[in-house]
Amino acid sequence: MPKQELSTRAQAESTRLDLPQAEYLRQLLESEQNLPLASIGGLVASLVGAAIWAGVTLTTGYQIGFMAIGVGFLVGFTVRSLGKGITRSFGLLGAALSLLGCAVGNLLAVTAILANAQQIPFGTALAGLDAALIREIMLAYFRPMDLLFYAIAVYYGYRLSFRQLTEAQLNAMLSGGAEG
Repeated sequence: MPKQELSTRAQAESTRLDLPQAEYLRQLLESEQNLPLASIGGLVASLVGAAIWAGVTLTTGYQIGFMAIGVGFLVGFTVRSLGKGITRSFGLLGAALSLLGCAVGNLLAVTAILANAQQIPFGTALAGLDAALIREIMLAYFRPMDLLFYAIAVYYGYRLSFRQLTEAQLNAMLSGGAEG
């Protein structure tokens, strides 16, 4: 084996975590998790994403399904940033809030289109919504393609809700440095 390859392999093996180090890092990372903050921030991100979706629809006059993916990204990033989660519960939270944001975004977008068609203010149309009308709107305007966009949003909401730490960051945490 060439000397360079041996040196690189030795460096890689020297940076692997042993069991006590891995357990220490797991406990440290779990102690930094904040599910309540992730929940609040994720809910706000979900509603902001839904509002942006409705705003784009109101501005363009078109309902753009891939806005759902943006909701998933926004929610996942927010849950990860605020919650600092490493456990599955953060992914499930991100997925659920992404789905909520998609449903609300879709409802607001359709409401915006209907308000424009009827030439009434969006706020008036929104104030006129009740549970029965919401159900009717969601069923009437649901398209099979929505499932694809919702699924992608839920995937990203789940996947992006976890912390992504590099080996260098983990080693810095072990040596007492900042995690970055």
